[in-house]
Amino acid sequence: MIQRIQTLFLLGVAVLMGMTNAYYIWGEKSADDSKVVTLTTLKMKVVDTAGTLTDLSDDSILREDGTWYIGALTIVAALIAIFSILQFKNRLNQMKLGALNALIMAATLGISYYKIYQYEGLIDGQGAISLGFYLPAGAMLMNIIANRFIRKDEKLIKSVDRIR
Repeated sequence: MIQRIQTLFLLGVAVLMGMTNAYYIWGEKSADDSKVVTLTTLKMKVVDTAGTLTDLSDDSILREDGTWYIGALTIVAALIAIFSILQFKNRLNQMKLGALNALIMAATLGISYYKIYQYEGLIDGQGAISLGFYLPAGAMLMNIIANRFIRKDEKLIKSVDRIR
């Protein structure tokens, strides 16, 4: 199980999707630093900072929306990757789980992009995509590589069976 390279890639998928919950997906601040919008996998928050980004004691939340479904998708993708590692004896099942995981990660990226597009007009300012948006893309790339190695193993086993 652990000696196969696709196991390491699938473990990387699980780690990256889990780490997505720890980082901002997107953030925007107004030109005068009076308002800040942040989007995470759990919520979107518009905060009135009263002009100071360092002193958080006088901040007031103007709007807060739940985006828990993005966090749920990231956790499901991580769990599917771990379950796929445990299915090392059934490579066809691993390939199906990899395809399902790719769909879930694509949905995570799509919903994140839609939410960024939806929330970018809340305040006048400059927004920036953060690490939490790029981690699922990296996980998706690792998932594709893992599926390629799983397929390669399956072809190798079939060719060995033909030789017998």
